[in-house]
Amino acid sequence: MLKKVPNPWGWYVLAAVVFALDQWSKVAIVASLDYNSPWPITSFFNFTLLHNPGAAFSFLSNAGGWQRWFFTAIAVVFSLVIIVWLARLPKSRWLESMALGFILGGALGNLYDRVMLGHVVDFIVVHYKDSYFPAFNLADSAICFGAFWLIVDMLFNSSKNLGKGDANG
Repeated sequence: MLKKVPNPWGWYVLAAVVFALDQWSKVAIVASLDYNSPWPITSFFNFTLLHNPGAAFSFLSNAGGWQRWFFTAIAVVFSLVIIVWLARLPKSRWLESMALGFILGGALGNLYDRVMLGHVVDFIVVHYKDSYFPAFNLADSAICFGAFWLIVDMLFNSSKNLGKGDANG
């Protein structure tokens, strides 16, 4: 019986497109907005150029600078794990592969910012009156989108592969 050969290049292209859109959006925002000056889009949504030297929700943003390299190292290791993971997935695991492509593209977008700028450029702000959700960017959105579909895949597709004798699906 022939095994479906993995071909991760389409998913690597997806990651590259996510990365490119993320970087394009950040360049456009940096060129268009002054730092910390909101550009209202709706009553609950605006663009505001912000810099995040920490991780999600500005975790460790005031840690003195060491966090830049700590989060860079984590992102490099995590990205390499995803690259290998994608290379080993069979074609039949397309939802898992798509999810990982989005996560990889987002991780690389924020990694690039952290290495080149020393911080991540955030600009999407959602709020209700004076209650603000932490600012984020397209890379963060892609990571969340991918994580959502990875969870969906694990919940609904992993049980179908149990007991088939082939752990790769």
